[in-house]
Amino acid sequence: MDREKLKEEPTISLYIAETGETKQLKMEEYLQGVVAAEMDPNWPLNALAAQAILARTFTMERIKNTGGVPARGTDASTSVEEFQAYDPKRINDTVVKAVEKTRGEVVKYQGDYIKAWFFADAGGITAASAEEGLAYTKEPSPYVRSVKDPGAALSPPENKVWQAEIPLEKVRAAVQETTGQDPGAISSVKITRRGPSGRAMTVQIGKVSVSAPALRLALGSEVMRSTLLSKFSVANGKLLVAGKGFGHGVGMSQWGARALAEQGKSPEEIIRYFFKGVRIEKEWD
Repeated sequence: MDREKLKEEPTISLYIAETGETKQLKMEEYLQGVVAAEMDPNWPLNALAAQAILARTFTMERIKNTGGVPARGTDASTSVEEFQAYDPKRINDTVVKAVEKTRGEVVKYQGDYIKAWFFADAGGITAASAEEGLAYTKEPSPYVRSVKDPGAALSPPENKVWQAEIPLEKVRAAVQETTGQDPGAISSVKITRRGPSGRAMTVQIGKVSVSAPALRLALGSEVMRSTLLSKFSVANGKLLVAGKGFGHGVGMSQWGARALAEQGKSPEEIIRYFFKGVRIEKEWD
């Protein structure tokens, strides 16, 4: 690990969305509340520790590149929409240990913080790029790679295979929200582009072409659980969708991290399994 850049642990300003107040707290203390919210606190230590490395990286990357949460004038926010999840009530001893074990550790690619993407379950294989899973093209992210998700055996049934029936009026509204175009009466749909891992990237709904990751968010990410689709058709006034996995598929699979932790892998090995060509650096003692 690169130990040349050691500095003090930062104190950050955190906007508490529930009350509207702002509080100052040490970065490592803040991260305990993030890790506890993002992953089951009863999971193995090294899975939680890998999550801690990503949470720390996400926080540092956002503060460096966007100034944190400019709308609130703070470094961070407890709102998932504005920043990342935070729930200090869920903190337990394992979470505290996971954060302590990785103290100061962040993930970098060629000297810059990575976009610390993670999700629940890849449905067997992670996305080959941020564009494939998230329609993200703002900047290159060559450290994203497609790998087998080792969490498949542990993941709950609703992640392995899921299906949904969505009323067409809801689909029409989602297309309008996503593209600004009205698909009209929807009689046909099809997947028009898939990425290397098999994820739908673009779909045709009526006469409108839509980004599949954007459509997923508009329909509800708990409804259309992934873009690794096995079915995408129209019948009886509904859109029928079926697929595998849960989440966007880019970066670290949380169920995969759990499986690797159970196999005895270190937090750093877990990170390097899902991200290629990265360095894990300790930024403060």
